[in-house]
Order: sequence, then structure tokens, then C-alpha cells
Amino acid sequence: MRPCGAHWSFAAQTLCAPLAVRVFGDAISVEDAARHAPKVVLVGRTNVGKSTLFNRLCGGRRALVADHPGLTRDRQYGRATIAGRIVELIDTGGLAAVFGRGRPSDNVSAATAAQVDAALAEADAAVLLVDGREGLTAGDRDIATALRKRGARVLVAVNKMDGAHAQAAHEFAALGFGEPLPISAAHGRGMGRLKEELAAALPAQAPDEPPPDADERPKIAVVGRPNVGKSTLVNRWLGETRQIVLDQPGTTRDAVDIPFGHRLLIDTAGVRRKGKTAGVVEKFSVGKTLDALRRAEVAVLVADAREGIVDQDLHILQYAANAGAGIALALNKCDGMTTEMRSRAEQSARRRLGFAPWIPVYFISALHGTGVRALLAKVDAIHRAAAFDVTTSAINRSLAEAIRAHPPPVVRSRQVKLRYAHKAGGHPPTVVIHGNQTEALPPAYLRYLASHFRDDFHLLGVPVRVQTQSGTNPYAGRRNELNRRQRKQRERMIRHRRGR
Repeated sequence: MRPCGAHWSFAAQTLCAPLAVRVFGDAISVEDAARHAPKVVLVGRTNVGKSTLFNRLCGGRRALVADHPGLTRDRQYGRATIAGRIVELIDTGGLAAVFGRGRPSDNVSAATAAQVDAALAEADAAVLLVDGREGLTAGDRDIATALRKRGARVLVAVNKMDGAHAQAAHEFAALGFGEPLPISAAHGRGMGRLKEELAAALPAQAPDEPPPDADERPKIAVVGRPNVGKSTLVNRWLGETRQIVLDQPGTTRDAVDIPFGHRLLIDTAGVRRKGKTAGVVEKFSVGKTLDALRRAEVAVLVADAREGIVDQDLHILQYAANAGAGIALALNKCDGMTTEMRSRAEQSARRRLGFAPWIPVYFISALHGTGVRALLAKVDAIHRAAAFDVTTSAINRSLAEAIRAHPPPVVRSRQVKLRYAHKAGGHPPTVVIHGNQTEALPPAYLRYLASHFRDDFHLLGVPVRVQTQSGTNPYAGRRNELNRRQRKQRERMIRHRRGR
């Protein structure tokens, strides 16, 4: 996708050209997904601590935080509890000093500012975060002027006040938003009063609050190498320009959770080879991507159809499989490819996926929307299959068929006996098999059982885990004591052998 134009204003006129139509009937915007919860957006200049405050209010380490200006770019959503209410908190990127007037310094700044504008358009209140150590700056005044023009409810929070006197925050009263609130997002100081002021600024509680927990939604992580079209695919699914998309690698830096109907999409940063990773920011981004794979139930690996599957793609697939996520492979940028080119690309992908032939392969064009509907349907099917809704009797019938087709091997002159099996969980499907000497089963036979279960229960795109458990020997560690008659017989046998 081409970058946005150079001109920009505070209005949303500089958004990259939005997708023309919504390609799915159930595609909803972020505003619709959490419309029942009040929304609070965090705005401010770069490196004032917005993401730190976001993590403090939401709990955990949801947003990427590092001592690097301009780290946050896309909108990040989280849920905080304020005065007993669930509030949708929106973290945004830092704004340049010329916010609201003039030209942005680059396309990233323009796209980030447009993301802030979109967040403000849906928010019920805003927290203008400023740096108490730097004092009041022209950038803070510009942002305050733009917020005042929008008529938003604004609270001014003066961050980094640890060790400083609270009187230093009074100069920010000149912004015209009431008394500034001194806080320390890093150390949690002033959070109580900030929550009280936020609760007073929010609209009255709706009768249908709180909204459903986002953690209950199927989590779908979109992963891959840099510049393969992950954010473009997310935008195409959503039917709106939700994520920043520029013609340069590394645009996405954090793992961003995005509500999408009954699902939760996770757009991630590109993962390069370990030797190619440069800088602390990129290493943190890779860590957030790997954490997203551990949280996700389904992973969509996006690869370049013209480049084919490379070793780094296989590493990402292996990590997703080890994390237990269902997997779908999307070969992107297939527009313009002939049927013969697609056939060769699919054969090459299947050859590289010899270790995991159960992964489905789809050709898509995220930019033009080709194949994205079928991909989403397959992702939903993979999630349903990974729930592994089968009975114990069905699992045991499948195990008996597998044993009849290929009996377990003989170990130490004894046949390994597999007696029965049961389900241990879903996401990923896990089967526990009980028997004798099961610890001696070779890995190849366990892979055979996993493949048999996958084929029998139509678990395409899902890694299947097979665990074994051997029965305990009640006589293990006990010595068989001989009675009087057995001892005499033993002595006669010894004398007989010595007399030969």
C-alpha cells in the first residue's frame, strides 16, 4: 500500500485510502465491538509515559514500553476497572510538536496522528499526559488547543512526579482543563485520585454494562516476517484502516489486540532471523509476537507468495505448533500470478511443510481482498476443531482402529499394551493413552497416533498432542520372600548343580 500524502490536519482527512467496502457481513468496527463500555483515550507528546500509564491502569504489560520515543504507533485497546466500572482504555502514539497545524515530519507521524484522531472520535473522555520534568511545552499547548476545539472532556495528568514537589504541576493549569493531577505511572503514585476524576468525567452507567470479557473470544494471531502484509490483512478483515500500513518494513511494533465480531484479532510485528534483529525495540517487538502466539488459539502465518516459504517462516510455524495454536498458511500478494505460478508456489510450500502436512495453504491478496473470505472461514473452522468436542468412546474406537492397523512395537520381548484413552483438553486437542510400557513407545509411533486422531476427527490445521501414562506395578520394589518349603527346594537344587 502506498504511503499517505504529506499534507495533514487534525481531522481524519489524512487517513490512508480506506478499504472501499466491508467484505464480510459480520465485520464490525472497534467502536461496535465494545460499544457498551465507556472509552478513555490517552494522548500526549512522545515519551511522556502513555503506555506505562496504560499498563498501570489495565494491569500487566499489555503495551510495549521502552526508553525510546515514538515506540507506540497503532491504537492499543485494554480494559481497566474504574470505580467498579469496566472502561475501554485506548493507548495512542506520541504526537509531534506541530500537532494540529503544519506538515508532519514523515508518513509515520501522519499515520500515527490519524490514529489518535480516530481514537478521539470514539472516546468519551481523554487524559492529556504531560511530562512534569520537562515542564509546559509548545507541543502540550498545541495538543490542548486541538482537544479544546473538539469539545472533549479532558483531564490533565502530570507524569514523572516521583521525587518532585506537587507544586511543579500547577503550571499546567494554564492549559485550561482544570486542576492538573500529579502522578507517577511507573511507581503507581496518584492513581487513586486519577481514577476518581475519571469516574466523575465518564457518562452515566448504561444498564447493559459491563460488556463481555474479551478473553472469552477466539484469539487469532496474524504473524509472519516483516512487510508481508499482516496489517493489510487485518484492515481488510475489519473493513477499515485500523492499523497503520506503510510501504516500509517494521511499521507495526507492538502486538495489538483488536475486537472483531465474536473474535479477537492480534496484529503482530514482523519477526526476522535472530541474527538480523537489531536494536532493543525490535527485540521487544519479537518478544511480544511470541507472547501473542502463546495466547492465541489460531495463528495465521502470512508469507509472500512470490518469495515462497523461507526458513524463518518455518521457525515461526514450529513455534506456533509448539505453543499449541491451530495454524493456517496464507500466501499473500498472489494478484497477478498465473495458474502455473500458483501451482509451483503451492508445490514448493507443500514440500517445505513436509514436517506438518496438516497445515492448510491459501492464496490471498490482502490488498484487493482475494481469498480473504475463505481464509477467515477456515480460521473459524480450525478454532472449532481445536475445541476437540468428542466423546471418550469415540476416542477409544479410534485408538482400537489405529492399533489394529499398526500394532505397537515389541520392547524388551514384551508387547506394549495400549488399553484405553480419553480427552485431556482442547486448544490444542490432547489425548492421554493409558497402558503398559507406554514410556517405551518410539516418537514415530506417537506421531502416527496423532495423525490417525487428526484424520479420524477431521482436525485439519490443528496440532494434536498424545500423552501416555503407564499403570503402576503394585509389586515394584517388593522382594518375594520364600516360604520354608521353597527354601528347602532351592537348597536341593543348589546341591544338585554343585554335584555335577
